[in-house]
Amino acid sequence: MARLVSPVGISSDPFLTDFYRTEFLKHRECLAQQREYYSERAITDADGAIDRILKQLDHLCVRDDADAVIGSLLRKFDVVTGLSAWTDPKNYH
Repeated sequence: MARLVSPVGISSDPFLTDFYRTEFLKHRECLAQQREYYSERAITDADGAIDRILKQLDHLCVRDDADAVIGSLLRKFDVVTGLSAWTDPKNYH
């Protein structure tokens, strides 16, 4: 993973961080569109988890295992939102 040296230390590639941020925001939007299918608590918990990840994303992206950790988190959200099924070209008929 690309890292940049800044005056305050090491930071992640801003393009990669923006990509991950966009992916989590897509999951948040997808979850909002499916609100009627989940309990209010489930929505609140999932949205809170996305919020915590977004707040920590810069720190997560500088980890040596950032791709694995963030990829795992995105897959867990995908189980709930089904976002990849909406955008996976193999699912179009």
